[in-house]
Amino acid sequence: MKDKKRVKWKACVYMSFKIAAAAALAIAIAGELGLKYSASAGIITVLSIRNTKRETFQSAVNRGLAFLCAMALGAVCFHVLGYGLWGFAVYLLLFAMICLNAGWQEAIAMDSVLISHFLTEQNMGAEMLCNEILLFGIGTAVGILVNLHLHRKDAVYEKLAEEADSQIRGILKRMSGLLQEDRSEYGSDCFGRLEEALEEAKLCAAENYNNVMFCKDTYELDYIKMRERQSVILREIHENMKRIGQLPRQAEQVAALLGRIEQDYHRDNTVAGLLEELESLLMRMKEEQLPVSREEFEARAVLFHILMQIRNFLEVKRDFMGNNAAMGK
Repeated sequence: MKDKKRVKWKACVYMSFKIAAAAALAIAIAGELGLKYSASAGIITVLSIRNTKRETFQSAVNRGLAFLCAMALGAVCFHVLGYGLWGFAVYLLLFAMICLNAGWQEAIAMDSVLISHFLTEQNMGAEMLCNEILLFGIGTAVGILVNLHLHRKDAVYEKLAEEADSQIRGILKRMSGLLQEDRSEYGSDCFGRLEEALEEAKLCAAENYNNVMFCKDTYELDYIKMRERQSVILREIHENMKRIGQLPRQAEQVAALLGRIEQDYHRDNTVAGLLEELESLLMRMKEEQLPVSREEFEARAVLFHILMQIRNFLEVKRDFMGNNAAMGK
């Protein structure tokens, strides 16, 4: 926990320095060019910096389109209503409606600050137009440049994904034990830890995806999504196991299957052999004598349902492997 806080603190400090340095650079460039309201270039840079390359470029495109709309609306409103409160208010009303409809909410404040310069100067002549275009261009360009160094964190993802897989292996091992021994000490805390591990891995996978501009490889995201589906099934299996009162002898066979799944649980396993073993176990259980008591009947019914859930658990992985094989991954 302390290591995670330390890493987050370092990332926070690094991002703060990057934002401050980038804003100062943009302001300096605008100042050297003799632009009015040069500080606005720094603000635009701050608003342009995102956590990943893809987000930064997408933000720049959205802001660029919004800026063109803002310039056109400002020109019309100020020409018709004059450079006063009503002209700016009508511009802001129309611009906000366009941005909210187009999903450019982030551009409303930034572009409106630039348009307010025309209001202050009481003109939209060529010199002022050039001034605002350069402010926007400098601020956006610096914001993009300082994020070009961002890259995939493959080693971090591998570590997080392996941690999640390790958590699942541990749960499978404990479930195998649930069907063989005293279950009083088994709780569900492990699922909370698994969900936390999967969430961290998913965030890293999303960051990796968004730091590669011209690649749409979603393998990492799909992998974590597959493990999330499996974790839901495991929690359901755990709940059903708690419903069993007295363990029938067939529980040892199900426990052995879970142990085999835990041993063979790795990223490249197609689970074909495990599914065959499960089907064989189902056939054997169907051929056994009927239960002689109500308690045994209920316990075996729950066991059978658990086997159906285990099949679902394995099929999620099989489908994932099949889909990725079809895409050549």
